[in-house]
Amino acid sequence: MLTFEDCIALTDLTEDEIAAIAEHEHLPAIVAAELGNYLVHDSAGCPAIRRMILDDIDSARARGDTRHALALKLVLKHFVETHPDAVSATTGTGA
Repeated sequence: MLTFEDCIALTDLTEDEIAAIAEHEHLPAIVAAELGNYLVHDSAGCPAIRRMILDDIDSARARGDTRHALALKLVLKHFVETHPDAVSATTGTGA
């Protein structure tokens, strides 16, 4: 039987990146891990994950949760550093 940690290890994402997907899509973490795994291996998926994290940052800012927005900015920074294809010439750098 696989644990949640095993499932995370099978993706190319961190637990925080999966949590951002779960937050954006209103999904349980295990389902977000599967979605994230699918997206990170799809040509259009990394930009989609980047957009989800940016949307989460905007939502946190809108509700005045600056601490969460800052944490998500660090998640975004790590994601873009480890998945350079998340930023295309037409999408800019975000945040």
